[in-house]
Amino acid sequence: MKKLRWQLLVVVLALVAIGVLLLGQKPTALPSTEESFQPVSGGIYTEALIGSFGRLNPLFDAYNPADHDIDRLIFSSLVKFDDRGIPQGDLADSWGVAQDGKIYNFSIRPNAIWHDGQPVTSEDVQFTIDLIRDEQIQVPPDLRDFWKQVEVKILDEKTLQFVMPEPFAPFLDYLAFGVLPKHLLGNVSPEALVDAEFNLAPVGSGPYQFDRLETENGQIKGVVLSAFQEYYANPAFIEEVVFRYYPDAESAYSAYQQGEVMGISQITSETLSDALRSPETNLFTGRLPRLSLVYLNLDNPDVSFFGDEAVRRALFTGLNRQWIVDRLLGGQALIAHGPIFPGTWAYYDGIEQVPYDPQAATAMLKEAGYTFPAEGGPVRSKNGQALSFELVHPDQSPYPEIAQIIRDNWSQLGVQVTLKPLPYEALLADYLEPRNYQAALVDLNLSRSPDPDPYPFWHQAQITDGQNYAGWDDRQASEYLEQARTQVDIAERTKRYRNFQVRFANKLPALPLFYPVYTYAVDKEMQGVQMGPLFDPSDRLNNILSWFLIAESGTNPTITPPTP
Repeated sequence: MKKLRWQLLVVVLALVAIGVLLLGQKPTALPSTEESFQPVSGGIYTEALIGSFGRLNPLFDAYNPADHDIDRLIFSSLVKFDDRGIPQGDLADSWGVAQDGKIYNFSIRPNAIWHDGQPVTSEDVQFTIDLIRDEQIQVPPDLRDFWKQVEVKILDEKTLQFVMPEPFAPFLDYLAFGVLPKHLLGNVSPEALVDAEFNLAPVGSGPYQFDRLETENGQIKGVVLSAFQEYYANPAFIEEVVFRYYPDAESAYSAYQQGEVMGISQITSETLSDALRSPETNLFTGRLPRLSLVYLNLDNPDVSFFGDEAVRRALFTGLNRQWIVDRLLGGQALIAHGPIFPGTWAYYDGIEQVPYDPQAATAMLKEAGYTFPAEGGPVRSKNGQALSFELVHPDQSPYPEIAQIIRDNWSQLGVQVTLKPLPYEALLADYLEPRNYQAALVDLNLSRSPDPDPYPFWHQAQITDGQNYAGWDDRQASEYLEQARTQVDIAERTKRYRNFQVRFANKLPALPLFYPVYTYAVDKEMQGVQMGPLFDPSDRLNNILSWFLIAESGTNPTITPPTP
């Protein structure tokens, strides 16, 4: 299988994508009285989105989170994922895989229909994949490259087959794209699709159908959706969902305070304190699939001491990550212990957690032969090479502040760090990609798909042209990654990823810092809201079929789950 390129994301907003860890915040239950309640259909939910309208089409929403949120409710995909990243059927009611792991057969639900009443067919899926392959469509390059390698065969109206050149366990993740209707778009050329009228009044097969646009002075200010009563799972209780666009977090929160909306797509650090004081607001928090870490260039001869495991271990032990999270980030992150996102099926929680211990870190350096000069001086050295290097980092808050804490922590160990702030484009293009750096503070975006496969970041084959920016050349770790992505059985994959995480923790090719968290606000009037770990911020809407505003009395307060 051709190497896939995952995007490295250097976060440049001031924790815009980070919420706060609010374990004490729970959704408010219905009043506990002698009378019980049963959710019923009805009510309107209005949510503030931060951003602006672009076009409603899943092929074009990868770089517009607001559009992506709306598309999540309008369009369906063959598969979706639960809170642990386990694939579940969406449009697909079943699938099977050949023993060699290269052939998958999928069956589409017989009752899956488009919002205009036409059936969803295998041709719709193939049509969408053909568009993804087309160079005229601006989808993420790795998605296009992947589908160019997969053969798609239509077996009948509701059954299709995928044939891959070799086994690839994360395959199901690449089926989470929104399927488009061929009967409406088949005559639109790929280059014309970006400006098609369809993008202003889309037809999907998801739980909500497009109703209308809200406009003001010729500008699109909102999108109104209505529950699709013929949805193949149980129809949603909330009869109408209205998304309204706001330019920033402050204006979105102001709209909430004034009663214009019932929910806010994201609570940022700027509005968090106000939201915490609001008695009418429920805050829901989930981990974001991003990892802040310090890369150490293991292949740079100018900093050959990074090849010494004792040095890497000492730097990690002498780094006060908890202080960064608690004091600098206000608790708005979780300490990271490895390269795989916690909460997923592949995460191994048996990794030893390394506490901050500067005395132990100092002892490690001394034992490894790094000492202060006899004539005095603040920097340790060994064989004439000083423990001194440059740390590049994003130039927007909070990363300069984080970098300063890192520098100060390591200075106490006798390590000299020079900071170099950079625009994120320059950091990626001029330093990481050409491997022209010594150490780098960055964020990895792990949200390309729910599958936790870390191959692109740590496999040997990715050292030269891929995203193994650390230059970690470890054959044992690479073998675990190779085996994990070719095993179909999830139990076997879990074993390989456990071994990989243990190997990573023992070798420390990079220094994991923290995972940011995401906070979502909904008025307490809304019931049934739940939020687990997020693979994408739009995942906050995953259980919207269970949300309700109206309940009948005299029945048990149960919610019937969607039909599998």
